Amino acid sequence: MTANLQIADQAGVRRITLNRPQVHNAFDDGLIAELTTALETAGADPAVRAVVLSGEGASFSAGADLNWMRGMAGASEAENRQDSLRLARLMRSLQYLPKPTIARVNGAAYGGGVGLVACCDIAIGVDSARFGLTEVKLGLVPAVISPYVIHAIGLRHARRLFLTGELFDAATALQIGLLHQCVPAEKLDDAVHATLSLLSKAGPLAQAEAKQLASRVAGAAEVEAERLDQENAALIARLRVSPEGQEGLGAFLGKRLPAWCTKD
Repeated sequence: MTANLQIADQAGVRRITLNRPQVHNAFDDGLIAELTTALETAGADPAVRAVVLSGEGASFSAGADLNWMRGMAGASEAENRQDSLRLARLMRSLQYLPKPTIARVNGAAYGGGVGLVACCDIAIGVDSARFGLTEVKLGLVPAVISPYVIHAIGLRHARRLFLTGELFDAATALQIGLLHQCVPAEKLDDAVHATLSLLSKAGPLAQAEAKQLASRVAGAAEVEAERLDQENAALIARLRVSPEGQEGLGAFLGKRLPAWCTKD
């Protein structure tokens, strides 16, 4: 147990649960740091055969925490860049973890929460879950998570969802490849258990190599991800301090429409 996570081991499976249900498991700098450490520790532990990532309460993860966003809205471009690089390290650690990973999507996932789902090898979600990449509504873009989301759902779907910022349901997430399986809430743990049973029958070294193989053949090797992270962190930092980004964040935090919105 950490301040923001529940961590439990059973039969070679490390279960990491985001534990901020009061804010729908939203990210702040503390959660990002703790989750990065937890993932890197799991990746280095020979006793861990697989990792299951989930959320406590009704949501998987609502993305950015409001107080964290408020702080970043007033931060400099350099500070925003460093903040984005920390989130990028988290996503990269999950994407390239040398163990099989399962996203147990117990509820809604927005923004960075969608990034976590996309970075896991296997994603199983409840049929009531909702998803969204809503950054454009704030005058921003899903920069840091974009490589992983695009690899998960494809360029065509990403272009639509990045541009509209629309919410979509679990059936759509299944159709576009964000989820591999969609089940009623009461069957979620059974579905995760069945997948863990399949994973337990494979050689751990072969699984680690298979993950690297898939990424390398797809042109998504880790060294390329690190280069993209630098570019994308610079991009989101620049947008956060831009006039449009400041207006979008200010409108969101002030619970008003941004200046570019027109009434229907």
